[in-house]
Amino acid sequence: MSTVNDTKFQFAVFLLTGLHGQEDFHLWISIPFCFMYVISILGNSVILFIIKTDPSLHEPMYIFLSMLAITELGISITTMPTILGIFLFNSREISLDACLAQLFFIHSLQCIESSVLLLMAFDRFIAICNPLRYASILTLPRIPKMGLVCVLRGVAIILPLPLFLHRFQYCRANVLSHSYCLFQEVMKMACSDISVNSIYGLFTKLLTLGLDSLLIFLSYVMILKTVLSIVAIFSLPTKDARLKALETCSSHLCAILSFYIPGLFSSLTHRFGHNVPLYFHVLIVSVYLLVPPMLNPIIYGVRTKQIQDRLLWLFTHKGI
Repeated sequence: MSTVNDTKFQFAVFLLTGLHGQEDFHLWISIPFCFMYVISILGNSVILFIIKTDPSLHEPMYIFLSMLAITELGISITTMPTILGIFLFNSREISLDACLAQLFFIHSLQCIESSVLLLMAFDRFIAICNPLRYASILTLPRIPKMGLVCVLRGVAIILPLPLFLHRFQYCRANVLSHSYCLFQEVMKMACSDISVNSIYGLFTKLLTLGLDSLLIFLSYVMILKTVLSIVAIFSLPTKDARLKALETCSSHLCAILSFYIPGLFSSLTHRFGHNVPLYFHVLIVSVYLLVPPMLNPIIYGVRTKQIQDRLLWLFTHKGI
């Protein structure tokens, strides 16, 4: 096994860790992880197939949902093979180049997913608070440009992270405590001063997840304010139309909660849970990355009638 002692990055090899202290149960633990992986791949692929093949779903809300599905497929493909390799085959070694590539994709895809959730909140805000201008604001040619901005934002903000790490020498213990590479953990392995990198890492969190969550919260405050005001003012048809639009927010709210709550719980556990076993920290971070890609296709499949109807049609007419 390779070790790291005063070597430059191109010779560094890190050792990933599964659930520390629970190695005897790795095979059993791999079963629910395999289940989550299969559900996330199949679920998001089905969502993409339904939206692509049904012209009635070529609307902004569903196009944003397809962006979310693509992002979650990327997160699953980036993380899960490494985790299953550890649990099933004890394949722990990863070169620094592969590690840097993995952490870049993990963090950039998280940033992109947060941006897409913000776009979905903006979509619901326009649909409920300013429905007469919805078609003129969220035009079909404009949607791909908004998605491209999300991708460029994620890449531009996260790309400096692996470039910073690429310049370092690594002379400390080369065992990472997680089943995949994360910026904060790899950074701590460096021999050099990491204060600037640590500050930039915090800045990326504030600029992406922090800013996006604040804007999403403000969007729903405005949505709630609008809904409460129209109940007593507008006629019944207008009420029904806006309340129906409000119902579409429930799936988006569930997606937001599945994305932000595990992340918040992970941060609180990392900062204040000093007596919590290490394997529990690792498990929480894994939940943060792996559960949303599994849950969101189920959430939208159960709570979105158009997707339900299309699924039913596929099963009854295609003989699936």
